[in-house]
Amino acid sequence: MAKKIMAMVDRLSDLPEPILIHILSMLPEGKDVVRSSVLSKRWRFLWRYVPISLDFSFPEDTYLGLPESGELEILDFVNSTHRELLYWRSGQKIRKFNVVVNFSVPERFDKDIDLWVYFAIKKADVEDFTLECLSGYKLPHFAFKSPSLRNLNLQYCKLKLEPSVNVNWSNLVSLSVGHVKLTEGVMRKILSGCPNLECLLLDFIWGFDRLEISNVKLKKLTINSYETSDCDVWLEILAPHIQNLELLGYSSGIRLRNVAALVTAFFRIDFQFDFGEVDRSEKNEISCLKELLHSIAHVKNLELSHWCIKCMSTLALEGFQCQPSSSRFLKLHTNNEELDLPGICSFIQNSSNIETLIIDWHHQDRGYLYAYYFKDKERQIRTFETHKFNCPLLHLKTIKFINLVGPLSVNKFVLPLVKYLLENAIVLEKFDVAARCKEIDVRLDQIRIEQELLSFPRSSSHASVTFSNQRSLPPLLLHQSQHA
Repeated sequence: MAKKIMAMVDRLSDLPEPILIHILSMLPEGKDVVRSSVLSKRWRFLWRYVPISLDFSFPEDTYLGLPESGELEILDFVNSTHRELLYWRSGQKIRKFNVVVNFSVPERFDKDIDLWVYFAIKKADVEDFTLECLSGYKLPHFAFKSPSLRNLNLQYCKLKLEPSVNVNWSNLVSLSVGHVKLTEGVMRKILSGCPNLECLLLDFIWGFDRLEISNVKLKKLTINSYETSDCDVWLEILAPHIQNLELLGYSSGIRLRNVAALVTAFFRIDFQFDFGEVDRSEKNEISCLKELLHSIAHVKNLELSHWCIKCMSTLALEGFQCQPSSSRFLKLHTNNEELDLPGICSFIQNSSNIETLIIDWHHQDRGYLYAYYFKDKERQIRTFETHKFNCPLLHLKTIKFINLVGPLSVNKFVLPLVKYLLENAIVLEKFDVAARCKEIDVRLDQIRIEQELLSFPRSSSHASVTFSNQRSLPPLLLHQSQHA
């Protein structure tokens, strides 16, 4: 056996050095890479050229919450990390360096974290660096200068800069900052010090109300939860070069001033709801959404959350016409609720350029919250149902309904929407309906649905409709309609 292994090593040793380094880079553990040096003279120093990743994460189940035991666990973690870094100080290329301390560390350990940051940024010249420290560790000034960093993720880290200190992350491509108070001045310095930045993620941030991004290469901006103590203060964004925008989580209000280059927008955002001032909160939410939709009317790809649909339903029932949209791809998340239908129909009517429409009927119980917005449900829905849709969908080719809860026979409020789409999509090619229900319900439902859907007139003679259960059954292909 030993002879066979050595023969294999000899054959591998004949390969070019770049291939050998690539083979070593596929080993899961860095220390296994080092152990390869004993195979032969050819392999003795190859390990030094293999980029590795270091990950130091404090185990969540080791901290007992008691002062004495907690201190010992922290000390063990700190000493263990120091030993590991001492082991890797030899100069082997370290590409990724992650430090995650998921609890509050006493301030006296900040100097130890300083050493880890110094090792990663100044000694190892890492390209990818993640630092997450719940204690609110203050990032030292030397860390704001690094030509090697390409991907940086800072969570719960205080970012404070003296007037004389500037940022120099000249090769940084991706930056993620979260759970921290930021000032407009700090953000300005960070952005000016990242000329090659392409992606920016701000996750649960507060402390400023204006974000101006002039970086030409920055194409993607993601904001996940913007906090403010004053509901009347909105975050103003000026970003003329970004092409992809995601607004997620909870926010008090966001205003887009200049996003002229935007191509794709994804709004999975829930506006903060003040149950003490319901009417005022509703007005703020609707006002914010109206402004947002007006600012992104030119985008080609648009995705809206159930909360956006809720606000649009309120507007539709009050007779408000949505801003015409140029979107070609439209995905709407809704709550499998009849009350969402006005918002869906209203927005589709004002999106005459769409080519692909996806409606995700994901169920999420909003409970008593809806009572505030639809105080007279029956009257409003009756009024909406008398409205005649007459907007042709000249470019719509693909429609998908996904995550519909239960068979269509118990979701009859969806059928008027299906009928409208079939009647007005004159170049429709495919309509997929995927429900989530018990198999027996699907089998009983198939014949009824087939008959009902086939009775709907269609503008496109080439349209096919498929109905499937996302849990088990293969899709049921309904015959093409002969209606032209």
